[in-house]
Amino acid sequence: MPVVHLKRWNMSIGEGPLAVIAGLNVLENLDLALTVGRELQAICVGLDLPFVFKASFDKANRSSIKSYRGPGLKDGLALLAEVKLTLGVPIVTDLHEPEQARAVAAVADIVQIPAFLNRQTDLIVAAAKATQAAGGILHVKKAQYQAPWDVRNIIDKAREAAPDLPVILCERGSSFGYNNLVVDMLAIGEMQKLGVPVTIDATHAVQLPGADPRTAGASTGGRRDGVPIIAKAAVAAGADGVFLEFHPDPDKALCDGPSCLPLSGARALLTTLKAIHQVR
Repeated sequence: MPVVHLKRWNMSIGEGPLAVIAGLNVLENLDLALTVGRELQAICVGLDLPFVFKASFDKANRSSIKSYRGPGLKDGLALLAEVKLTLGVPIVTDLHEPEQARAVAAVADIVQIPAFLNRQTDLIVAAAKATQAAGGILHVKKAQYQAPWDVRNIIDKAREAAPDLPVILCERGSSFGYNNLVVDMLAIGEMQKLGVPVTIDATHAVQLPGADPRTAGASTGGRRDGVPIIAKAAVAAGADGVFLEFHPDPDKALCDGPSCLPLSGARALLTTLKAIHQVR
């Protein structure tokens, strides 16, 4: 099976325990990030699961110009660096422009390419070079409009720019229009055939783009109850890691609350996912 290593943290993804990439959708403040990160870290330590804290410093792909985006590059990376230092955990965050690559790779152990941007050659090349130079991993989300085998070209771009770069792909559903996403579990195995580990973004897979009744379609809706279903199915289907977002009070989250899980349910879900992974 494909495997990548985050040597500075003695962590492997693709072999051994199920990898957990989890945290907040977007940074709101330091106290909240530390609260969520500390709780998830404690759960993963207890379950002996490798944990990477995730949060975005900027949500550039928003339904409305009025949507909350986050603290931005400078302040957001400073917050993530503080979480990393305080908790002693690796960090994953996404970037949106080639000019952000070096700064992001200097803080994030795993640099993430958003699904909407994975065909942007300049972004892939810049992120690949910066991530390899920093000794990190590139985490690329499959776009909602792509067949799983089409992401081979993204891997090729990254590897041409940075030949020794470890890459992980992420499944997050496919769009057939009408405010919905559908996850094909067969896509996990298809992408693993490309020689890379594959994670499941169960949170964004339940999004209903432009269908939040609270804002009359000015923000993304979601089916929160579907997150555990997709996560469990994906782990059973062979996913090497899970990508999950939590909040102490999801209905008050500043971004994508309808797709976010309550932090109080994290232990039960991760315990179940570990059991499924062990059985598989």
